[in-house]
Amino acid sequence: MFFACIFVPDFPVEAIQRSEPKLRLQAVAILDGKVPLQKVFAQNEKARRGGVEPGIAKLEVEACGNIVLRSRSQLQEDLAHAALLDCAQSFSPRVEDIGCDTILIDLAGLESLFGPLPKIARDLARRASDLGLESNVAVASNPGTAVIAARGFSGVTFIPQGTESEQLGGLPIEVLFEAGQSLQIYDHSQQAEQILETLNRWGIRNLRSLAALPEVALSERLGQQGVRLQKLARGETFRTLKPVEPLLIFEEAIELEHPLVLLEPLAFLLGRLLEQLCARLNARALATQELRLKLELDSSCRDEETEQRFSGVSEGSRIFERILHLPVPLLDAKLFLKLIQLDLNAHPPGGPILKIHLRAEPVRPRAAQGGLFLPPSPEPEKLELTLARIAGIVGEDKFGSPALLDTYRANGFRMQRFVPDSHESLKNKSSDENNTAVTALRIFRPPMPVTVTLRDGSPAWIACHKRSEIQGEILWSAGPWRSSGDWWERESWSRDEWDIAVQAETEITLYRLVHDLLDGRWFVEGMYD
Repeated sequence: MFFACIFVPDFPVEAIQRSEPKLRLQAVAILDGKVPLQKVFAQNEKARRGGVEPGIAKLEVEACGNIVLRSRSQLQEDLAHAALLDCAQSFSPRVEDIGCDTILIDLAGLESLFGPLPKIARDLARRASDLGLESNVAVASNPGTAVIAARGFSGVTFIPQGTESEQLGGLPIEVLFEAGQSLQIYDHSQQAEQILETLNRWGIRNLRSLAALPEVALSERLGQQGVRLQKLARGETFRTLKPVEPLLIFEEAIELEHPLVLLEPLAFLLGRLLEQLCARLNARALATQELRLKLELDSSCRDEETEQRFSGVSEGSRIFERILHLPVPLLDAKLFLKLIQLDLNAHPPGGPILKIHLRAEPVRPRAAQGGLFLPPSPEPEKLELTLARIAGIVGEDKFGSPALLDTYRANGFRMQRFVPDSHESLKNKSSDENNTAVTALRIFRPPMPVTVTLRDGSPAWIACHKRSEIQGEILWSAGPWRSSGDWWERESWSRDEWDIAVQAETEITLYRLVHDLLDGRWFVEGMYD
């Protein structure tokens, strides 16, 4: 049985660099504390070589040279930790969360799925890098050895069973205590500092020296804590993992140092967040059918339009939110970005943006297979983008699919979101059409005004000035069918309807004839095909 450990060095810096990839080429120091008493909390290797150490004041860091300073962001650290969990759970459900920067994975049974153990370790490191986190990955026969190796060695490490003590022997003793803190070997940090100070006085500088000490003498002087640390240094400890429950929450956010006004730089940041979201969803073999964009706006900037839009929102908490519903599960960051851009062009935020929050609702990806006897249909991605562009031009309430209203009023319908039929529904619809003959009524827009001659209360002759073919004797008529309603509104309706047959030259055509009882007008509403 083997275990893998993913460790992200300088995790607070990595969390910031995940949201600002350009900082990876620079020396970065993370500040924590209240202004102006901020001190260095973490730094990357380039800043460390430049003389930056944890605990020094901000003024001292500024004197070190070209050091990029950023304030610690708990939000970015939480999001980076969630991405790290997604990376681990994309390989195995048996994952233990032992720290914000460290994840343990049980690799039992994964070789048949992902290949040899060294390959799994390389794939884990590559997947973490795709999610924006540069990490160390170690694989060993027990969790303790995997944690020490991930903290002590850079890159990808594989330790065969039986070589743990030899492989770990050259690591400094401080790495052991850092790993012991993650694995909760000792009760509190003060006890660890005392044991470390004692070992330094004895001249113990690496794990090989600690492993070589006599166990009984070590137990007499350091107690059971010392024995546990020695077994950990030898690679002889074993513990069962405590699997964490996977949370299917996919969120990305960014806090801006300066308010954002233009949509173009906003699109650049949204593109980065969407790529991270899609990478996390792809790691868990999921897609999304709903995107939620939430923007926190600067409350100090107000105009008449935004005052009306945010009239019920308290000061300092103005939130602009948009929800995009997709017709099918999709996973395309570029498509999502274009859809959000079109939506924001039609519905601008109305104020400077301070914080961007993006959330994707996870769903299973669609499994589609084309049929040989089905009509061709556009790809859902291209169709959704085309519909979004049409909505930006004509308005959201002026296109879509017509849905009949629960009323007897003529032409009572509303526009709803267009969703293409599935293959099964198309198949069923095609079979129904083959078995049943349907007569369609072609509606005239607008209706054709006509002149009607009555005989015994029924239409006998019709004439239309706009269309010469609607003229002549009415050979047959059925009706009238009277419909009325909405008397409580200003635009009430009351009308009589007939189906009539008119002979024009050699053809007989059926029409729908309507008499508006409110104003006395006659018109032809449609023609039967």
